[in-house]
Amino acid sequence: MPKSPERAGGGAARAAVYGLHAVRTLLERHPERILSVHLAERRDDPRVRQIETLARAAGRPVQRIEAGALRARLGDVAHQGVLAEIDPLPSWSEAQLLSALETARAPLLLVLDGVQDPHNLGACLRTADACGALAVIVPRDRAAHVTPVVRKVAAGAAETTPVAVVTNLSRTLALLKEAGLWVIGADAGAEQTAAEVDLTGAVALVLGAEGSGLRQLTRQRCDRLVRLPSLGAVESLNVSVAAGMLLYEAVRQRSG
Repeated sequence: MPKSPERAGGGAARAAVYGLHAVRTLLERHPERILSVHLAERRDDPRVRQIETLARAAGRPVQRIEAGALRARLGDVAHQGVLAEIDPLPSWSEAQLLSALETARAPLLLVLDGVQDPHNLGACLRTADACGALAVIVPRDRAAHVTPVVRKVAAGAAETTPVAVVTNLSRTLALLKEAGLWVIGADAGAEQTAAEVDLTGAVALVLGAEGSGLRQLTRQRCDRLVRLPSLGAVESLNVSVAAGMLLYEAVRQRSG
């Protein structure tokens, strides 16, 4: 499994972001979060040189190391010869989430009910960032959390879109409703499509786990259930694809 490096001397944990696109995006958007950049000795192509230029321009230390050392740090992952050690964006607590809602105008939230594949979480974070979501909410247990794999797939979005980790998702959904949000669940058997429901206000979009979908208690907390139109033979969509379609439907309605 990929490993997150820690500060020498037992201090606060560092996080690792790897891959060309993820590291470049973070250097372009949040260079202050980067502690150091490590590049494989044998990589000297234009994309790697661009990352080195961006890092040095931001005053971030750059070190050339052997590819084997990168594998030792990260494990057997597609690091592309690029690693950045960063101060990670801290997860939000339930209290921090509710506090952020107090000043947000028509907030859009993405709620993932037990999504366990880190690649799906990373893809959801990337789309949530693109669609202007305030945060992504995940349960503490039996769900994927932010790891180096998630950070790579998210391509920088894990450092811009907060992930709120909550102990009791059903209770959190009830609190969101008390805060004035509509809780909209995705279900293939729903009568209404997402386009038929108003997503322009304060909304939390809820998607279930891979395969099993929404848990019963989560489903009961939803104000409405919606489906995505499907014209093909495939029974259901990948959760990250479904999340992208729902989020962009909300963007479409809000921009209209």
